[in-house]
Amino acid sequence: MTRTILNDAAAPAHDAFVEKKSEFIGDACHVDDLDDALMFVEQIRDMHPKSRHVAYAAIVTDDTGRVMERMSDDGEPSGTAGKPILDVLRANGLTDCVVAVTRYFGGILLGSGGLIRAYSTGASLAVKAARTACIVQCRRYLVRLDYAQLGAFQQLLSACDGAQLDAAFTDHVEVECAVPTDIEGQFTDRVRETFNANVVPEALGLVARPVEER
Repeated sequence: MTRTILNDAAAPAHDAFVEKKSEFIGDACHVDDLDDALMFVEQIRDMHPKSRHVAYAAIVTDDTGRVMERMSDDGEPSGTAGKPILDVLRANGLTDCVVAVTRYFGGILLGSGGLIRAYSTGASLAVKAARTACIVQCRRYLVRLDYAQLGAFQQLLSACDGAQLDAAFTDHVEVECAVPTDIEGQFTDRVRETFNANVVPEALGLVARPVEER
């Protein structure tokens, strides 16, 4: 199952550890594209002007399902920093996120194996500290309601792990919502039962939606 990180760039997931006097600081956040990822890395660089390296990796999936990846060792030996961070993202099934690992050099060389382990650990700690969500395939619906029916419908939608996407209020209410496809039959049945078949959800297209993991 594909997952993502929910923390935004203003409040990224964060953790750190020390290995042979070098401090490794992991930061992770959600991004919508690779340009956002680069902006986040520059933000981290600005926060740590005296650090030796800020390595990173990012994975983004576009609207067509194409997966794009980017990484940088930022001066560390090739394959010892960006690749281990990217491997952590892949192993956790993550997309639409970036992880930066900042290193303050402590004067002791770690060797290639030590660097790979350290950057992998820094990335893993950041991911562990993050708020994460599963990306769930959902069916969009348009539901027309009387005002008196809105509260009951919203409770039903929440019980079906659905989400309200939009609402228009005129002489009645039109709610656009999304429900996981694996329970859409249960959702439509419960709507008909609750409102005595007077409310019939109109099925629209599909949408991928993050559902926070607890």
